Amino acid sequence: MERGKENYFTSMYELAATLNSARAPESILRSVVEGVTKAMGAKGCSLMLLSPDRKALLHTAAHGLSDWYVRKGPVSADKSISEALEGKPIAILDATEDHRIQYREQAKKEGIASILSVPMTLREDFIGVIRVYSGERRYFTLDDIYFVGAVANLGAIALENARLYEAVQKDYETFRRDMLEWRAALGHEWMVGESVTPSEE
Repeated sequence: MERGKENYFTSMYELAATLNSARAPESILRSVVEGVTKAMGAKGCSLMLLSPDRKALLHTAAHGLSDWYVRKGPVSADKSISEALEGKPIAILDATEDHRIQYREQAKKEGIASILSVPMTLREDFIGVIRVYSGERRYFTLDDIYFVGAVANLGAIALENARLYEAVQKDYETFRRDMLEWRAALGHEWMVGESVTPSEE
């Protein structure tokens, strides 16, 4: 087995264990971008989620990138990742020249040479993209694409599970509060009932 594949399998196992134990969405997103960056030996990684109007991608989590680059602005879904919207990964060899990259000057200043964008889907619905950034020109392999795609799927499922967990927790807390209020009211009724019970003559 090639060292790259072995490293990806190990990283996937570790990341799956981390995501399985994470409850907060922020923790899940942070684990995804850090795990991908380290496993691929990349400059950085970002996870962008699609805006409600589906017209832009918003940086939600990033690792290895400067704050000014992450905050440079929303990424137009139509201009930068139209192929990703169709569920196709996109490999950009030269991010400073390729017309599909919206912020080419910023990429050059950040020291980004190549970019791999892999769609993030949930039940066949496109929800975002994971982008891997390389500091040198890099030909991304099928193993790279499969690894990031697998992580994207795991991340999407983990986010959905976290959302469901939060909903269940809220429902449980509401149920618990209602039960306590019901018990308190019921206890009050019993006390009132006992207080008005006529004494035996």
